[in-house]
Amino acid sequence: MPSEEQAAFEFGPPRPRVRPARPEDRAAIADAIGRAFFDDPVAVYLFPDESSRRSRFGRFAQIAIDSFTGHGAVHTTEPVRGAAIWQAPSPPPVGFWTQLRLAFTLARTTRTGFRRAARLGETMRRHHFQQPHWYLAVLGTIPVAQGEGVGSAMLGPVLARCDAERLPAYLESSKESNIPFYQRHGFEVTGEIRIEGGDGPTLWPMVRPPA
Repeated sequence: MPSEEQAAFEFGPPRPRVRPARPEDRAAIADAIGRAFFDDPVAVYLFPDESSRRSRFGRFAQIAIDSFTGHGAVHTTEPVRGAAIWQAPSPPPVGFWTQLRLAFTLARTTRTGFRRAARLGETMRRHHFQQPHWYLAVLGTIPVAQGEGVGSAMLGPVLARCDAERLPAYLESSKESNIPFYQRHGFEVTGEIRIEGGDGPTLWPMVRPPA
């Protein structure tokens, strides 16, 4: 009979269980994203105050979930250890009242960082990939689970869909150190995005053609 050490070597850690997010996961996903992005350059830029950054960035991620409702996909794990938040290709226009609600949510979330958020969003919009594609708006894993394959597992369902639908995927990496991770999944850097004003983070747009 193999020893416990041999069994661990042969089988490794359990594979992350990925599933579509449910409405009741909302708070847990916000908390996980806030923890995952605590030291992220974009989070630091938008929310310099460390005491509130985790909760505010979590609420900021919820804006993406709300705005993509009905034309996106959110995948998480069981239990929730992170999330991948995607926008589907060619979403329908966001209605006036939805835009107004999201704007008020953004203002409450960022407070004094509203201008920075607006500047960041406008810069990203101008550089956004133009062909129909799946857009990875947020991918985050809680720090204690990083390196366990959680991020890769959460990417899997939509990347498989991209290949089936013959569509590219697009993202902006806010950490240069994360570029090799995305390259292992077929993404390639297409340039650099610098936020106007000189005090913002650098983003690396990346595109993954369908396999």
